[in-house]
Amino acid sequence: MRAPYNVLVLPYCKNQGKLLFCIFKRVDSNIWQFVAGGGEIGETAILSAKRESYEEANIPQDNSYLQLESMCYVSVDNFSKKARENWGKKYVIPVYTFAVQVDIENIRISHEHIEFRWCEYEEAKNLLHFDLDKTALYELNEILNNN
Repeated sequence: MRAPYNVLVLPYCKNQGKLLFCIFKRVDSNIWQFVAGGGEIGETAILSAKRESYEEANIPQDNSYLQLESMCYVSVDNFSKKARENWGKKYVIPVYTFAVQVDIENIRISHEHIEFRWCEYEEAKNLLHFDLDKTALYELNEILNNN
Protein backbone atom coordinates (compact mmCIF):
# COMPACT_ATOMS: atom_id res chain seq x y z
CA MET A 1 0.00 0.00 0.00
CA ARG A 2 1.18 3.52 -0.84
CA ALA A 3 2.82 5.49 1.99
CA PRO A 4 2.30 9.27 2.34
CA TYR A 5 5.70 10.39 0.98
CA ASN A 6 7.72 10.38 -2.23
CA VAL A 7 11.43 10.03 -2.97
CA LEU A 8 13.68 11.60 -5.57
CA VAL A 9 17.02 9.98 -6.45
CA LEU A 10 19.88 11.63 -8.33
CA PRO A 11 22.21 9.13 -10.00
CA TYR A 12 25.65 10.54 -10.75
CA CYS A 13 29.08 9.39 -11.87
CA LYS A 14 32.54 10.68 -12.52
CA ASN A 15 33.62 9.81 -16.05
CA GLN A 16 36.84 10.91 -17.72
CA GLY A 17 37.28 13.65 -15.13
CA LYS A 18 33.74 15.01 -15.60
CA LEU A 19 30.90 14.96 -13.12
CA LEU A 20 27.75 13.63 -14.84
CA PHE A 21 24.14 13.34 -13.70
CA CYS A 22 21.61 10.89 -15.14
CA ILE A 23 18.19 12.28 -15.99
CA PHE A 24 15.15 10.46 -17.35
CA LYS A 25 12.42 11.43 -19.82
CA ARG A 26 8.99 10.28 -18.69
CA VAL A 27 6.69 8.38 -21.05
CA ASP A 28 3.47 9.93 -19.73
CA SER A 29 4.45 13.60 -19.62
CA ASN A 30 7.53 13.90 -21.85
CA ILE A 31 9.45 15.79 -19.14
CA TRP A 32 12.96 15.30 -17.79
CA GLN A 33 13.42 14.39 -14.14
CA PHE A 34 15.46 12.20 -11.82
CA VAL A 35 14.26 8.83 -10.51
CA ALA A 36 11.06 9.53 -8.58
CA GLY A 37 8.44 7.46 -6.87
CA GLY A 38 6.36 6.71 -3.84
CA GLY A 39 7.09 4.89 -0.66
CA GLU A 40 5.26 1.80 0.45
CA ILE A 41 3.80 1.24 3.91
CA GLY A 42 6.53 -0.21 6.15
CA GLU A 43 9.41 1.13 4.02
CA THR A 44 11.77 3.83 5.20
CA ALA A 45 12.52 6.62 2.74
CA ILE A 46 15.98 5.18 2.00
CA LEU A 47 14.53 1.74 1.25
CA SER A 48 11.98 3.36 -1.07
CA ALA A 49 14.78 5.27 -2.82
CA LYS A 50 16.75 2.06 -3.34
CA ARG A 51 13.71 0.14 -4.61
CA GLU A 52 12.63 2.92 -6.99
CA SER A 53 16.20 3.31 -8.32
CA TYR A 54 16.39 -0.40 -9.03
CA GLU A 55 12.93 -0.55 -10.63
CA GLU A 56 13.37 2.56 -12.80
CA ALA A 57 17.08 2.50 -13.63
CA ASN A 58 18.55 -0.89 -12.65
CA ILE A 59 20.73 0.71 -9.96
CA PRO A 60 21.96 -1.94 -7.51
CA GLN A 61 20.33 -1.62 -4.11
CA ASP A 62 23.64 -2.15 -2.31
CA ASN A 63 25.13 1.06 -3.76
CA SER A 64 25.85 3.76 -1.20
CA TYR A 65 23.15 6.44 -0.99
CA LEU A 66 23.49 9.95 0.43
CA GLN A 67 20.44 11.72 1.79
CA LEU A 68 20.35 15.34 0.68
CA GLU A 69 18.84 18.25 2.60
CA SER A 70 16.74 19.37 -0.36
CA MET A 71 13.10 18.43 -0.02
CA CYS A 72 9.66 19.78 -0.72
CA TYR A 73 6.02 19.00 -0.14
CA VAL A 74 3.53 18.17 -2.89
CA SER A 75 -0.23 18.37 -2.91
CA VAL A 76 -2.08 15.12 -2.33
CA ASP A 77 -4.22 16.05 -5.35
CA ASN A 78 -1.39 14.55 -7.42
CA PHE A 79 -2.23 11.05 -6.16
CA SER A 80 -5.03 8.55 -6.53
CA LYS A 81 -8.25 8.80 -4.56
CA LYS A 82 -7.47 5.42 -2.99
CA ALA A 83 -4.08 6.62 -1.72
CA ARG A 84 -5.60 9.85 -0.36
CA GLU A 85 -8.32 7.91 1.48
CA ASN A 86 -5.69 5.71 3.15
CA TRP A 87 -3.67 8.75 4.26
CA GLY A 88 -6.53 10.42 6.11
CA LYS A 89 -6.66 14.20 6.41
CA LYS A 90 -3.43 15.11 4.63
CA TYR A 91 -3.12 17.99 2.22
CA VAL A 92 0.57 17.66 1.35
CA ILE A 93 3.19 14.92 1.57
CA PRO A 94 7.00 15.23 1.78
CA VAL A 95 9.45 14.37 -0.97
CA TYR A 96 12.85 13.20 0.33
CA THR A 97 15.94 13.37 -1.88
CA PHE A 98 18.93 11.04 -2.20
CA ALA A 99 22.00 10.79 -4.40
CA VAL A 100 23.71 7.61 -5.55
CA GLN A 101 26.98 7.16 -7.39
CA VAL A 102 26.72 4.60 -10.18
CA ASP A 103 28.76 3.15 -13.01
CA ILE A 104 27.88 4.91 -16.24
CA GLU A 105 27.14 1.67 -18.09
CA ASN A 106 24.75 0.22 -15.47
CA ILE A 107 21.67 2.34 -16.20
CA ARG A 108 18.72 0.53 -17.81
CA ILE A 109 15.38 2.31 -18.02
CA SER A 110 11.98 0.92 -17.14
CA HIS A 111 8.68 1.28 -19.00
CA GLU A 112 8.14 4.61 -17.17
CA HIS A 113 10.78 6.34 -19.31
CA ILE A 114 11.49 6.66 -22.99
CA GLU A 115 15.05 7.91 -22.68
CA PHE A 116 17.85 8.66 -20.26
CA ARG A 117 20.77 11.02 -20.63
CA TRP A 118 24.06 11.60 -18.81
CA CYS A 119 24.55 15.37 -18.53
CA GLU A 120 26.94 17.81 -17.04
CA TYR A 121 25.46 20.18 -14.45
CA GLU A 122 24.32 23.03 -16.74
CA GLU A 123 22.65 20.78 -19.29
CA ALA A 124 20.82 18.82 -16.59
CA LYS A 125 19.70 22.03 -14.89
CA ASN A 126 18.32 23.37 -18.17
CA LEU A 127 16.47 20.15 -19.06
CA LEU A 128 14.96 19.29 -15.67
CA HIS A 129 11.29 20.20 -15.27
CA PHE A 130 10.65 20.33 -11.52
CA ASP A 131 12.10 22.88 -9.08
CA LEU A 132 12.99 20.20 -6.53
CA ASP A 133 15.04 18.32 -9.12
CA LYS A 134 16.95 21.53 -9.89
CA THR A 135 17.47 22.38 -6.22
CA ALA A 136 18.68 18.88 -5.36
CA LEU A 137 20.96 18.95 -8.41
CA TYR A 138 22.47 22.22 -7.20
CA GLU A 139 22.99 20.81 -3.69
CA LEU A 140 24.62 17.61 -4.95
CA ASN A 141 26.83 19.48 -7.40
CA GLU A 142 28.04 21.76 -4.59
CA ILE A 143 28.70 18.80 -2.27
CA LEU A 144 30.69 16.95 -4.90
CA ASN A 145 32.69 19.97 -6.02
CA ASN A 146 33.51 21.13 -2.48
CA ASN A 147 34.67 17.85 -0.92
